[in-house]
Amino acid sequence: MSKDLVVILTALNLEYEAVRRKLAGPQVHRHERGTRFEVGTVQGTSCRVALGLTNKGNHSAAVIAERAIQEFSPVAVLFVGVAGALWDTARLGDVVMATHVYAYQGGTSEDDGLKSRPRVWETAHGISQLGSHLARVNDWADDTPGHGRVPQVRFGAIAAGEVVQNSRVSAEARWIRQHYNDALAIEMEAAGVAQAGHLNGAPVAIIRGISDRADGTKSSAKDRNWQPRAAANAAAFATRLAVELVGEQEQIAMSQADGARTADRLEERVSNTAHNSTVGIMAGSVRGSSVHVNADPKVTGPADLVAELDGFREHLKRHHAEGALDDDTHREALSELDSARRAARENTPEAPRRATMALKRLRGLIADSPELAARLAPLVVAAGDLS
Repeated sequence: MSKDLVVILTALNLEYEAVRRKLAGPQVHRHERGTRFEVGTVQGTSCRVALGLTNKGNHSAAVIAERAIQEFSPVAVLFVGVAGALWDTARLGDVVMATHVYAYQGGTSEDDGLKSRPRVWETAHGISQLGSHLARVNDWADDTPGHGRVPQVRFGAIAAGEVVQNSRVSAEARWIRQHYNDALAIEMEAAGVAQAGHLNGAPVAIIRGISDRADGTKSSAKDRNWQPRAAANAAAFATRLAVELVGEQEQIAMSQADGARTADRLEERVSNTAHNSTVGIMAGSVRGSSVHVNADPKVTGPADLVAELDGFREHLKRHHAEGALDDDTHREALSELDSARRAARENTPEAPRRATMALKRLRGLIADSPELAARLAPLVVAAGDLS
């Protein structure tokens, strides 16, 4: 994972330019299939942003989002732009950050009507919590004269389909009100980006500025005036969120470095004691009368890594049995471990990177267990060294 980079995607050039104005020194980065990104730094910070244009629609957005994730291995993917408000729940210019995304057009047609078959993607807990914190702090908005009141950030569902919704009385509008009446906004790309993030293990945030009310006035002069302001508000909140996300990664890296230095000092003290008393042991931790040995693994190839991962599975099981890992964390940790193991066994150029990403996600799940984190750290390095 690139710990200092966040991907920001937009569907429209208007939205793209709103984000680009927040970046210093953007440079073109070309994907091997021709997709162009610009990589710059949020002004006044060390946070890098890879900015890309998806064009309209969930399908295009999903493809470009997956390319961006594979190309940059970002801290997160933010989809940023404008949207229509539903049910007058948000004012023009306000920002909506999705708590979850509905793909609202799924269904089955039967003799007695169309039955809803929704798909839903929830925003990752950590990024959702950070967004809520920034909204409470409320210092993210641009202080631009003539823009009136300060925009507010609202949190709730966003509905994503494949049609431009511009009516309150159409069959589609009635369908949305019947099945998705908790949605605050409606647009055409969030479901594609959310699914790409889900399939690739990348956190996704959907951030939309309200530019119209999806009520038949979308092509009015008023709507055209609000679009740039709504896009600018969404860009301001998104870039602030990106900076905070990168800052969190830097704090985690510093904490892990401190932990590694502490472990090195402990190892040195144990080694010195062993030398002085002629009896020594390299220990990762001591609990009760049991000593758990934590020697660095010897990994020279994929087979060695698979064997080490199998051994790590037993440590996960032991911690779960002892109550140090709850059921959900244990289950998710085993899933990521299996993903890393499968990748390690594949003889492809992409396999080491995929194994490393899975192990890094696993590291985040077990961060509260110093012993497990210490055992996993050399495996993450070993997976990367296989490339």
